[in-house]
Amino acid sequence: MARKAQVRVDLMNVSLDGYAAGDHITLDEPIGGAGELFGNFDGRVIAGVQNADAPISADRVFSSVWGQGVGVEIMGRGKFGPQQGEWPDDGWRGWWEDEPPFQTPVIVLTHHEREPITFDNGTVFHFVDASPAKALELALDLAEGGDVRIGGGPSTVNQFLRDDLVDFMHLSINPIVLGGGVSLWSGLGGIHTRFEIESVPTSTGLIHQFWNRNWDKES
Repeated sequence: MARKAQVRVDLMNVSLDGYAAGDHITLDEPIGGAGELFGNFDGRVIAGVQNADAPISADRVFSSVWGQGVGVEIMGRGKFGPQQGEWPDDGWRGWWEDEPPFQTPVIVLTHHEREPITFDNGTVFHFVDASPAKALELALDLAEGGDVRIGGGPSTVNQFLRDDLVDFMHLSINPIVLGGGVSLWSGLGGIHTRFEIESVPTSTGLIHQFWNRNWDKES
């Protein structure tokens, strides 16, 4: 029997108080002032790019599954760029310039649709105005049997969790308190009861959490 495609969240960085991004995205601060979330990661994947010189550590091993088996990513508009409203004619093609790491179709959720942007490495950004369920339907069609990664930011992941559409999450809990920003957990009281959760601490102080949907409890 063919493996069922999963809807997953890979390697999302979260503070101890539940924030996964700052609240002001700019060209200079693509994570909205929450860069501390990435300061403790030894050899992690940043947007799919491995640090080849990093030691082979637990953090690096856990991060290495990013992208494996993924056929499509869904992201919010803020992950693609800092612009708001109608798209300006500024030539913007994403934070990654000419080498986006996805190498798959990418659905960018936006209220302002536009023509797709195609790259030589197989990445194609599709700009779609759709609900999470409709976006997922399109993504599963484009993925051709591969998994669908909900790539962020936290507001987008929150929407898919709220609509009960996520099968698996890998969270990297960083031992810092941000005190504000965009919360991953807003309005999601009791979400943990839908999942089996495994927590693994590493020597860098990170806690990797693996959330697998508990289908047995729902049957």
